[in-house]
Amino acid sequence: MMRRFIVLFLGLVSAQCFGQFKNVTLTEDKEGFKPRNPTVAINHKDQDAIVVGVSPNHSFYSSDGGVTWNESTVTSGFGGGTPEVISDQKGHIFYFQQSNPAGVGPSGDSWLDRIVCTESKDGGKSWGEERFFGMNPPKDQSLFHVTIHPKKSILYSTWTQFDQYKLEDAGCQSNIFYSMSMNEGSKWTKPVQLSLEPGDCKDGNNTVGESMPAVNLDGKIYAAWFNKGTIFFDRSYDGGETWLSNDLAIHKRTGERTMYVPGFGQINSGLIMQSDISPTRAQTNLYIVYTDQKKGGSDADIYLMRSANKGDNWTSQFRINNDEKGKYHFLPAMTIDQTSGYIYIIYYDRRAFDDTKTDVYLAYSFNAGETFAEVKISDTPFEPTDLKIQSGYTSISSQNGVIVPVWTRNDNGKVSIMTTVITTEELRKIKH
Repeated sequence: MMRRFIVLFLGLVSAQCFGQFKNVTLTEDKEGFKPRNPTVAINHKDQDAIVVGVSPNHSFYSSDGGVTWNESTVTSGFGGGTPEVISDQKGHIFYFQQSNPAGVGPSGDSWLDRIVCTESKDGGKSWGEERFFGMNPPKDQSLFHVTIHPKKSILYSTWTQFDQYKLEDAGCQSNIFYSMSMNEGSKWTKPVQLSLEPGDCKDGNNTVGESMPAVNLDGKIYAAWFNKGTIFFDRSYDGGETWLSNDLAIHKRTGERTMYVPGFGQINSGLIMQSDISPTRAQTNLYIVYTDQKKGGSDADIYLMRSANKGDNWTSQFRINNDEKGKYHFLPAMTIDQTSGYIYIIYYDRRAFDDTKTDVYLAYSFNAGETFAEVKISDTPFEPTDLKIQSGYTSISSQNGVIVPVWTRNDNGKVSIMTTVITTEELRKIKH
């Protein structure tokens, strides 16, 4: 009970009266625990049940729609890296993370040797036996994303396999791989290489990365990724057995895969792909969101592309943030409320400042991405010092008119994990 009270109290204090959405502090830097990399999932069976994953090996869960929160530890013998949580239709929550078996990070030989998965059947209170996939020593496995079949507990993942992560050698290669599990993560199919052209291993502009899977109601699987300034796309209509013979180059970007943001350091462009499976006219639409610096090095914007024919054709990129040019907007995350088809995108935003002060914004579309409105969701700005690339992630989940974003504050080096709960009704009342 004490832990629950403390978390709620921190949230009430952080909310104060500055914003229209109450910000809650889930956790912050403390002795023995440095929280990073938040990820969120709303339980598909109960929209009041929410789980936030935080590295290393922690989760925060609410059973009352985010009014109160509790903390649990994800017991792990293999994991400890950047997590991602997702819910299936049964209400089970899956917690994926990069491996760190020795617990020493990059200094250990086994770091990044696999992708780890564990499952919670009680809303994040406890976590089961670990499973893993992608293990292919001595190669390294990282930069993963996951998705799930809308009707079945079939899990899909794409990720980058490095000959050796961060190796500067010109012959070191990175490639995109795919695997799936049809039994709640217990066993995974043999990884399939999707990318035809390799990248380097530096985790920079010429590394193959930012891959993202998506799946439609009929089980058609899609994947997108960055490679050398281009967004590539692939798909499978037979459950991942076969893929296109050629990767489709769907967009040539003007910016790079990585970018420098003062206060955040070197970050990735944050490619996110989602499939619309809602009972609307937009069903089967595919959306890709990312950051681009097409207007200059100090001007980063959030862009969206849409396909209405399974990736055969894509719209031109559409700028989401509607402020004047010349400011930083970066590290987006996207979700689709699959009951309505409404699209929600969270990102960091500096439109109001000339220095490193940073707000958090939510963009939303009620018309399948034709137009977007925006609203600031952070109570107060924060002024960060340089973060490691994986530390500043955002995440967002939505269901039945409830939207839950999470983000990282970095107040002069002190990191805290923030969230708020928003409803569609609240957004509709905002006058723009």
